[in-house]
Amino acid sequence: MRSGAKVAAVGGVFIVVAGGVGYGGYNLYNGLTGHGDGGSDTKSASAPKKTGPPSAEEIDQAAKDFLAAWASGNAPEAAQLTNNAAEAQPLLAGYRDQAHVSAAVITPGAAVGAKVPFTVKATVTYEGQSKPWSYASELTVVRGLTTGRALVDWAPTVVHPKLTKDATLRTDQASAPPIKAVDRKGRELTKEKYPSLGPVLDSLRKKYGEAAGGTAGIELVVASTNESTPDQTLLTLTKGTEGRLPTTLDADVQAAAEKAVKQYGQASVVAVKPSTGEIRAVANSPADGYNTAMMGAQAPGSTMKIVSATMLMDNGVVQGPGTKVECPPTVKWEGVTFENLKKFEIKNGTLKDSFRRSCNTAFIKAVKPLNKKGIAGTALGATARKYFGIGLDWQTGVVSVDGSVPESSGAETAASYIGQGKVTMNPLNMASITATAKSGAFHQPVIVPQSLDDRELAQAQALPGSIAQALREMMRATAQYGTGAAAMSSVGGDKGAKTGSAEVDGQGKSNSWFTGYADDLAAAAEVQSGGHGGDAAGPVVAQVLRAR
Repeated sequence: MRSGAKVAAVGGVFIVVAGGVGYGGYNLYNGLTGHGDGGSDTKSASAPKKTGPPSAEEIDQAAKDFLAAWASGNAPEAAQLTNNAAEAQPLLAGYRDQAHVSAAVITPGAAVGAKVPFTVKATVTYEGQSKPWSYASELTVVRGLTTGRALVDWAPTVVHPKLTKDATLRTDQASAPPIKAVDRKGRELTKEKYPSLGPVLDSLRKKYGEAAGGTAGIELVVASTNESTPDQTLLTLTKGTEGRLPTTLDADVQAAAEKAVKQYGQASVVAVKPSTGEIRAVANSPADGYNTAMMGAQAPGSTMKIVSATMLMDNGVVQGPGTKVECPPTVKWEGVTFENLKKFEIKNGTLKDSFRRSCNTAFIKAVKPLNKKGIAGTALGATARKYFGIGLDWQTGVVSVDGSVPESSGAETAASYIGQGKVTMNPLNMASITATAKSGAFHQPVIVPQSLDDRELAQAQALPGSIAQALREMMRATAQYGTGAAAMSSVGGDKGAKTGSAEVDGQGKSNSWFTGYADDLAAAAEVQSGGHGGDAAGPVVAQVLRAR
């Protein structure tokens, strides 16, 4: 026992109380050694290797042994009780040496199958400062492939639910001073009030913390080896001084966006001001997960027809919304059949009719002249880049992912015209495309003023006036008496919309997409497995637009 530390197991709760910042070492394993999958133990060499799922008794014992070893600060022993000791030991040792956890009480809960939940109540001590820290996590017990022993299935999330493979826990002076982010009206934005902004605020702090004028404090963070990934603060031991950072966000629109996506398990939405490109809201569900709204890359479905329609008009395939186009139930492209929802058709219809009703076959059939010109596989990407700024490396102020419309061939070309194939977008990209249609010109989205760092913003050509007017006419028709009418019925002002649903391989229900504008606010949303665009994503967009 080092530094007078004491270790005890009381009522199933493993406790380590250490003098100073040291951990005590204590053998809790009754003489067993080498508990890794490739290790040895005191059992006879002739004992048969067990197979099959671990029993309830094995799960209980394996979990208790591991948690006790971890709580006692014995990282090598705890690591050997997992099925990946090489990866487990550095993180378990770092719990003491890098995270500076000086005491821990770990309480296992009742197993649910092979999963054992547990709570941690710890004390973090660094440079004379101490603070309590608590959280919940879980572990899973599996059968070791080599020895047949019951072992903890190693994952960084065992140590803390926010840990990833390329990250560690670290207590030190913060890598960047804290910020007080404020919206366009000077109202403070916090991750407690607006949970979806957590990743955004972390990124803003990393990039602009020093420029904002604050001073760094002492924090326990999840630190990634990827330099582009900001630290995630888990505990603040001593507060630094906040620097004020202005953003383009709007607290009212952000609150509406948070509420709108919260009703779905996986959903995201972005709102942009068309006349300037200023981002007014970013929200995701789950709120503390990946920032899909700005960093996702998925097929956008028929919302892409805004760009496809622009391509048709810009290349002279159609003259405008009133041009007659065919909308048959099905159409073939190089041997592959594409069809409309429930194989509907529009007889003697126009481009506007096909746009507002989201006719797939019209947008595929009408493009065939471009195939004869040899540009069918490149025209859509060229249009997206030329007028909508897609693929021009947007400098929004935080990490974001540009949409992608790569060159295509064969059936993928036809699929790309209706937002499938290799085309990928996220709600930020689609909100910007809608904003461009509304304003007539691309304004690269930004979440902090360009004046903060004089970064270079992407530039694109303005839409020809007749095309911009045509897009607005068709989007208004969609919002008033097309596929977006039901969702947009509660939205007032000058409004327009486009619906979309995107099929995903192996997913039973399509992803729901919807994009729209009302006056000088545009928004786009995606709901995973939400079905038709107007059913799930549509109400999300409408709720955000009503907050303008």
